[in-house]
Amino acid sequence: MPRSVLESVQGAARLAETLLPPLGDRWLHTRAVAERARELSRAVPEADRELLVAAAWLHDIGYAPQLHDSGFHPLDGARHLAALGAPVRLVGLVAHHSGAAYEAQQRGLSVELAVYEREDSALLDALTCADMTTGPSGQRLSFAERIDEILVRYAPGSEVHRAISAAIPYLAGAVARVGARIPGQPM
Repeated sequence: MPRSVLESVQGAARLAETLLPPLGDRWLHTRAVAERARELSRAVPEADRELLVAAAWLHDIGYAPQLHDSGFHPLDGARHLAALGAPVRLVGLVAHHSGAAYEAQQRGLSVELAVYEREDSALLDALTCADMTTGPSGQRLSFAERIDEILVRYAPGSEVHRAISAAIPYLAGAVARVGARIPGQPM
């Protein structure tokens, strides 16, 4: 069976580049998350390294205005990828990156998100770590700095603020597991 072009880093980067550059900082963030995922790829089995970087390129495509459906970017991105025939694992990684289940619960979209399989893996940890150590304009941040930045950017009581606040232990665990897999790598 031929591998999907979206599963390749080049194919994923091309798709992201067709959707995200008009969003300015979101594009800078996505490019930096992909680079960070490349750096962290030693934390995943060799067979999953390209998939990690492809997922990093695609993790935020749901922010593209033409993909807005539910208004929840992990779900909208996953729906688009599924409609394009992307591999199930890639769709699931985009759907569940960075503790998306916590925000889905806040938005009343848990059932819709559950359509996409969530893997509990080094791969999802590394994708989450890459996102949670990259700022909104692509700057490298520590996990603590990234959490602080999100909690300042989103108003207390907002869906994102409540979701990230609840997800901190999960997110910190993912970052710590990646750090344990790559000793000496700054997180």
